[in-house]
Amino acid sequence: MSIVIEQSVQARMVASAPRMETLPATLQYDRRDPFAVRMAFPAPATLEGAEVAWEFSRELLAAGMDAPAGDGDVRIRPFGYDRTVLEFHAAAGIAMVHVRTGELRRFLRRAQALVPPGDEHRYLDLDRSLADLLGGAC
Repeated sequence: MSIVIEQSVQARMVASAPRMETLPATLQYDRRDPFAVRMAFPAPATLEGAEVAWEFSRELLAAGMDAPAGDGDVRIRPFGYDRTVLEFHAAAGIAMVHVRTGELRRFLRRAQALVPPGDEHRYLDLDRSLADLLGGAC
């Protein structure tokens, strides 16, 4: 069984212009980091011309599809019937994207099948994490 799930999604960048630009994004879930979800935007889709990735909690994603969630760098909330807004806050500004809620729910179901909610602690490699923290000194 694979330990990493990747799913491509179409995100719509919310801008001040009337037309929202569609851009590709990839959601990723890795069983070795069972609490986190990663959302990456490829280089051509970013202002910096380099891939931009955000990591946030799987629990935040699940909560934000049903009600506003988050008060830090990543905030998620439902928008209308079939969209979810993800806000990414950085020093340079705020990026907001709409993603179809159905796509997010499909990704989340796959991640939860790989690591059921409440079982995340069973997949943590504390020895590896401690070695990484201490620079391989363990």
